[in-house]
Amino acid sequence: MDPKLTILRNINRKKPILDRDPQFYNGYPLPSWIELSLIDTCNRVCSFCPKSNEQIAPNTHQKMERILIKKLCSDLKKINFNGAFCLCGYGEPLLHKDHIFIINELAKIGQVEIITNGDTLDDEKLKEIYSSNASRLLISLYDGSDQLKKFKEMIERNNIPKDFVILRDRWYSDKKDFGVKLTNRVGTITIGNQDEIKVNKKCYYTSYQVLIDWNGDVFLCPQDWQRRITMGNIMQKSFFEIWNGSILNKYRKLHLKGDRSQSPCNSCNANGMVYGEKHSKAWLELS
Repeated sequence: MDPKLTILRNINRKKPILDRDPQFYNGYPLPSWIELSLIDTCNRVCSFCPKSNEQIAPNTHQKMERILIKKLCSDLKKINFNGAFCLCGYGEPLLHKDHIFIINELAKIGQVEIITNGDTLDDEKLKEIYSSNASRLLISLYDGSDQLKKFKEMIERNNIPKDFVILRDRWYSDKKDFGVKLTNRVGTITIGNQDEIKVNKKCYYTSYQVLIDWNGDVFLCPQDWQRRITMGNIMQKSFFEIWNGSILNKYRKLHLKGDRSQSPCNSCNANGMVYGEKHSKAWLELS
């Protein structure tokens, strides 16, 4: 496998959702991508991930409850949200024992992707996820090419369609950026060949997506692993109030002007212009 091709395939897979014309509610563009962090625990310690430092991202074992999922789904139905969900965030989603319920609830509204390290997967678990309403399962392989053989055989013997599971090679050295789209996770990671931080650069993250933590806190994007500034909480406000709220709008306006000088964005080196150009233009037309 070629890590550059894997990253390119990942980008092309998401483009039909994230680069489409945005949906509107009450005259405002809605996001097309909602990432959920189901559980604040991971069973792995990867050097390019903030979970490798307990001072920054310790395992707290906190997890998302059903009441929050039901509240979120209720909010999204009210605004006719038709985007997609990604279960990933700050932990390993398949460690959440209620992940099948969560997948099926979210799938009533939009596509649901799961990103996993695959460590909890066996034949039974793989078939259970495929039998749910998940749209796709992405498995990041960190241990080497032997994992590729293992999961290909598991997929084949359980008659799982090849387009349902995506295997991603992530076992390379820091000289190849480990095979991931490496960023500094807003100033928390220095390992590997990191891009320069540029505060005078546009970012579309706030135009097309948000991340929701286990407790309902909404954050700017999945890069902010230190959870510096909360945009609001799903259990205290409606999703649309937060999405179109004063805090998120403040950052959105700055980002679209090419101003990333506010914390936490002034410590971020992520390219925030990979997706969401049409969403950003829709927001600019309102300003």
